[in-house]
Amino acid sequence: MSIAHWSTMDTPIGPFTAVVASDGAVLASGWTADVTELTPLIAPSLAPSELREKRDLGKVTAAIRGYHAGELDVINDVPVRQRSGEFRQHAWDVLRTVPAGKPVSYGEYAALAGRPTAIRAAASACSRNPTALFVPCHRVLRTGGAMGGFRWGLDVKRWLLTHESPERVAGLG
Repeated sequence: MSIAHWSTMDTPIGPFTAVVASDGAVLASGWTADVTELTPLIAPSLAPSELREKRDLGKVTAAIRGYHAGELDVINDVPVRQRSGEFRQHAWDVLRTVPAGKPVSYGEYAALAGRPTAIRAAASACSRNPTALFVPCHRVLRTGGAMGGFRWGLDVKRWLLTHESPERVAGLG
């Protein structure tokens, strides 16, 4: 029997909920106040048998608050656990290496993942990412810089990209 905890916290762009395994790895996360929007995103082999609400998820809660307050790299050290096919799994790992403030196109993302012609597969990895923020799919744009899609809405994606922009970060220093 596996127990996972979840928590919802307020952020500047709305409520953010995370589902975290007992060892602290994020299983699902996104800008919603409804944990039932997240649980179907968890791979069946990782799905907890029980979910319990917990006000503070420790390192995960601190990272969510820190990121939204401007500590952009704090999310990098939070472990995630997600499962899929070999390419998607690798693509998610690669996505964690795309730095804040340096978005890539879907084509560039496919190339980074080792399959430059697999642009649709790269886009699919983004759209099926269960751990938004911690696996920063918002950092992938269409060729030419258009937003593309985002599970949590284009207003959220736009806010995240602006939040991470070098111009904004330089203004804070």
